Amino acid sequence: MAIMSSIRSESQLDAALAELPQAPLELLHELWARRYGPPPPRTLSRRLLELAAAYDLQARFYGELKPALRRKLLQMASQGPGGPRSRILRKPKPVLSQGSRLVREWHGRTHTVEVTDRGYLYAGRQFRSLSEVAREITGARWSGPRFFGL
Repeated sequence: MAIMSSIRSESQLDAALAELPQAPLELLHELWARRYGPPPPRTLSRRLLELAAAYDLQARFYGELKPALRRKLLQMASQGPGGPRSRILRKPKPVLSQGSRLVREWHGRTHTVEVTDRGYLYAGRQFRSLSEVAREITGARWSGPRFFGL
């Protein structure tokens, strides 16, 4: 297998990466141990072993991450999903302008909500949030933006 041989060109690297899904599990364990030291945990999936081997092959061919980038990635990972940078990755909230109408069909009935300067108008009543409107319509706690497909 090209996986174990020395890789000198991108075409050889591509061939080695293409062989990983057919590689024996023992070889993937061996590649893991060569990269990370101890054998892989028993619960590790074959797919993750393949990905780790692919990373190792590419890192040996193209070079490792620069230390500064590695530190930055580790710092970001340690912050978790609620870290200060998570706001950057979130999808921006849609901005609804006054006068917009939201229409949703629920249980065979069409519901229309109008955006006002003070909130949302539904069935002649004023609501502060779309979630309140969704709760009024469904009788359950819904995310208003999600209920209306925003």
